[in-house]
Amino acid sequence: MFKGPIPSHVDPRKHADRATTFEGEIPLASLKRLTDPLEDNRGAVRARLVFGRDEQKSVVIHSELEVDVTMICQRCLEQVVLPIHSECDYAVVNEGANTQHLPKGYDVLEVGEDPLDLLALVEDELLLALPIVPLHDPEICQPPAGLEEPEPTEDEAKRSNPFSVLAQLKRDPNV
Repeated sequence: MFKGPIPSHVDPRKHADRATTFEGEIPLASLKRLTDPLEDNRGAVRARLVFGRDEQKSVVIHSELEVDVTMICQRCLEQVVLPIHSECDYAVVNEGANTQHLPKGYDVLEVGEDPLDLLALVEDELLLALPIVPLHDPEICQPPAGLEEPEPTEDEAKRSNPFSVLAQLKRDPNV
């Protein structure tokens, strides 16, 4: 097991043969695409990447990622710190290879002759784990004052449903 900084590029096949485990932290500031939707880039991703081979001798990577991110709550428009946890199992295959033989539960990761960009893999996984709509717990926050839904006006309340005519036609046996 290697503790310390996670290398940016690796050869997954070589590390799978050695059953290598990388464990360490990646500064959030170094993951530019991930920090775009965030309120700040302080903190670090705690990462554990385990390389190995499965029963079919396929190269596999198991990743465990944890990070606390600060986003804007879409209910109260204040900052919210959200814990993000992501685990994923990858099967490494050659580019263009047939992946039907792989067991279910693996995400396919096509790797050519170039080294695998581990930081991009971590960043992609965390981007997928971010919430679409960041929110506090409902007990903690309320919408800002003045953003409540307006009451329908008399005009809107009196306006008839345009499909009511169709409903009447459907009930009329002469049509």
